[in-house]
Amino acid sequence: MSAITTSTIDTPSRRSVERTCDDLAIVVLAAVGLIASLTFRDYGLGWDDYTHAEYADLLLRMYGSGFKDTGALSFANLYMYGGGFDMAAALLHKVIPLELFETRRLLGAIVGMIGLAVTWRLGRRVGGPLAGLATLLLLALCPTFYGHMFMNPKDAPFAVAMAILMLGLVRLAEEYPSPSPRTILIVGLGAGLSIGSRILGGFALIYALVGFAPLVLEEIRTQGGREATRHLVHVAYVLLPSLILGYLVMGLIWPWSIMEPGNPFGAVSYFSNFFEKPWKEMFDGALVSVPDMPWSYLPTLFALQLPEVLLGLFIAGVVGTLIALTRSEVPARRKAVLLMVTLAATLPLAVAMMKRPALYNGIRHFIFVVPPMSVLAGAAFAWGMNWLKENRRGWQPAAVALFSFGLLLPLSEMIRLHPYEYTHFNHIAGTVRAADDLFMLDYWGLALKQASDGLREQLTERQETAPQGRKWKVAVCGPQRPAQVALGPDFTIGWDSHAADFAMTLGEFYCKGLLAPVMVEIKRDGVVFARVYDIRGRSISSLLAIPAP
Repeated sequence: MSAITTSTIDTPSRRSVERTCDDLAIVVLAAVGLIASLTFRDYGLGWDDYTHAEYADLLLRMYGSGFKDTGALSFANLYMYGGGFDMAAALLHKVIPLELFETRRLLGAIVGMIGLAVTWRLGRRVGGPLAGLATLLLLALCPTFYGHMFMNPKDAPFAVAMAILMLGLVRLAEEYPSPSPRTILIVGLGAGLSIGSRILGGFALIYALVGFAPLVLEEIRTQGGREATRHLVHVAYVLLPSLILGYLVMGLIWPWSIMEPGNPFGAVSYFSNFFEKPWKEMFDGALVSVPDMPWSYLPTLFALQLPEVLLGLFIAGVVGTLIALTRSEVPARRKAVLLMVTLAATLPLAVAMMKRPALYNGIRHFIFVVPPMSVLAGAAFAWGMNWLKENRRGWQPAAVALFSFGLLLPLSEMIRLHPYEYTHFNHIAGTVRAADDLFMLDYWGLALKQASDGLREQLTERQETAPQGRKWKVAVCGPQRPAQVALGPDFTIGWDSHAADFAMTLGEFYCKGLLAPVMVEIKRDGVVFARVYDIRGRSISSLLAIPAP
């Protein structure tokens, strides 16, 4: 990976390759944007949506009152997260003619598109235009990333913020020791957005300290310790505006973090320990308490949920980085860039495997490593095409065909699963059909939206109305607030199944299958995501298959 060029495909002109790859990348972004604009309303609410909307209101009320109303600084545990996405959605809702939660889905799509564009530019810098195009395709067709960008208010925006910061750090390595004003701006903005979204943004400091080591050591070897130290001091000085900008951005979107100097460290301590009453989740066919998940939790789920082509090329990219680090002919700047991106893709997973914190909800908390994984995978593809050009030119069409087939696999699954792309399991896992009995799929409970729509349609079709003097009563096994929003004002919801007219249950292990007529069934690829039962005149003791935690 030390000599990736843009002329990896045999064409008359290197410039034509650059232009072709960049034009195709723009077409891909436009296509994804068009699809997102047409489908963002399909995504239901998850467990946290309503609470995040409340957090946004409290933050805006605090700013509007001149910090007299400080309810946001003690709200649930969300005050230990940034509320930038939530505030932006609340403000956007005031100016566009959409419902609040539709606005949140639209903003999620916009933020996700920014993440795709930034990661494309990052991949292009790391490996050239072909690598950038491959990176963009791999990330856009990663069902886990694509699905989360619509409805995950914490982890998806954080992943985008980290991608912005990584772009700034890569530019800093390329321009060291004289970074441009644009690079300084990107580093500051990325740092503020990432740490202001989640305290895990501090990982970037490790990426920078370790990643820049080859560059500094090379300067010490060639220019001496005094000159290397002078360059370091100069870079630290010119980055001061970046640090100030980052601090201001962090304080704007995460006000609790600047109320006291030690608050960010308090957040680290808080999240280092499990902060809720433990519950059990399905992992590899067994119910495991979330604080006791095995070290294999993350590597297993990443191996089974990432598309095969992304997984294989990512591993090749990591191997390529290790090889490049051992070769003296590879420039120090190149080593620094590859090392930082590789650390961004692997270090958080390695730390989690060693520290074994409470793990739950699949890999959603680690979505931020998927963009750098895609960058390494895209660079590996470009390196492979370059090698074929020099050694086996006739094999290039076959390599492109194989890459295209690898992209078609997750694309076909995304079409089948829509709007539950985030539940994707690859063909190594046997897709969601085989994974359903072993792992959690719709842990956000998004299927309650389609189930609610189906219930209303059924009642309209049957011309049924609620009993005189009351609303329809629906017992829900799943997130209650999202179900209420999806059902609307003509329904009341709750856990009590004794007096309910209907039962709405997710297809997860904790919801009981009922012996009652099925009115609505939401299925994807043969897997039940949700059901609505008609339980009028029946005595249903509980909707839970296991005791509540």
